[in-house]
Amino acid sequence: MPKFYFHLRDGQDLAADPEGAEFESLEAARKEAINSARELLSQRILRGDVVDGQAFELTSEDGTVAVIVRFKDVMRLE
Repeated sequence: MPKFYFHLRDGQDLAADPEGAEFESLEAARKEAINSARELLSQRILRGDVVDGQAFELTSEDGTVAVIVRFKDVMRLE
């Protein structure tokens, strides 16, 4: 199974995921990133933190960015 790393981007800052996790596919990893982003967003909103600019950068084992999941894109504002 492919391994993906969920690096957390917050503006110019990047918190690297040193361990990563194995997923059946990139789509499965993307879905997990969406769920994780929603969890982190809920915590940030409750604290009154700014929630603009955060994203998960999912990278493959060779360091290639496979997909970016922006936190603001996982919220429904309707």
